[in-house]
Amino acid sequence: MERQKLIFTRQTEGELAKMIKDCQPDRLFVLVDETTRELCLPILGGAEVLHDATVITIPAGDSNKGLESVSHVWQGLQRGGASRHSLLINLGGGMVTDLGGFAASTFKRGIQFINIPTTLLAMVDASVGGKTGINFGGLKNEIGVFRNAECVIIDTQFLKTLDQENLLSGYAEMLKHGLLNLPSTSSKEATSTMLGELMTFDIMSPDLEVLSRMVKESVAVKERIVLEDPTEKGIRKALNLGHTFGHAFESLALQRQPVLHGYAVAWGLVCELFLSVVKCGFPVDKMRQTVHFVLDHYGRMPITCKDYPTLIELMTHDKKNTAGTINFTLLGNIGDIRINQTATKEEIEEALDFYREG
Repeated sequence: MERQKLIFTRQTEGELAKMIKDCQPDRLFVLVDETTRELCLPILGGAEVLHDATVITIPAGDSNKGLESVSHVWQGLQRGGASRHSLLINLGGGMVTDLGGFAASTFKRGIQFINIPTTLLAMVDASVGGKTGINFGGLKNEIGVFRNAECVIIDTQFLKTLDQENLLSGYAEMLKHGLLNLPSTSSKEATSTMLGELMTFDIMSPDLEVLSRMVKESVAVKERIVLEDPTEKGIRKALNLGHTFGHAFESLALQRQPVLHGYAVAWGLVCELFLSVVKCGFPVDKMRQTVHFVLDHYGRMPITCKDYPTLIELMTHDKKNTAGTINFTLLGNIGDIRINQTATKEEIEEALDFYREG
């Protein structure tokens, strides 16, 4: 997989016009959900290049990230006369970029698509890295393909449309990147600088100029890992830190009251940092600092010990698993990544106990 074209800008209309010209599509489509159609599409309303575009709208929310919605997108492309030379612009959060990327990758065996993420989560995670997909059978991202967008245009002006919960949801993935921040030529101490800034930044009343820089740094962590392992055969599994438990929390929540992806990841980080301490010697003080930040900002999903068997069963479906063994990404320290780690049922239950009571 080639290096993905990332454009950080405050001039989305101009950059989009250049990219559309480069792609030379015969027909142009824009995918939005009900929320981004109302709040984000008007921001691009003056873009002359979109005047002849066909807008396809799907319901908002991760519970709609499934076959029915992707079928609706395929039908919209088909009715609009899309060919292999057409272009789909995905304007929205991670649900839209994931589902839209999958729809584009499979329609007529693949048409071009551009991602314009409008949420913090999509900017730092979902729209970057070439993963596309939908939920299926009650499981997160069960169906999908690896395929890069023609480009990803990241403009933090869209963050003005977000509520506090959605900002926090994306920030959880930035915390994950801060924990993964790999040493380059710098010292071990330097790798914790990013996490330290994340812990002290006022995400409740964010300075968007500062946040723009932090987003770029966060994306760089993910990009570096993806370039080394595009299809998740090895080190890219590092990006699943917090996600084995997190996806289980998220899938359980889908059966009750859906939660934002980043909240589930934040809760997953609590459990997996606990396992990192127990199994890999991760420093207790750094674990405690991160856990306190998470619990202060994200609270807890209410679970009891009666939910443990369901959560563990959901973990057995994680895509990192091999031969039925649950695999975790853990840490020996910040940037000291340990992929393909396992844990006993008792250790998993201890991590859930810590999550509930720690």
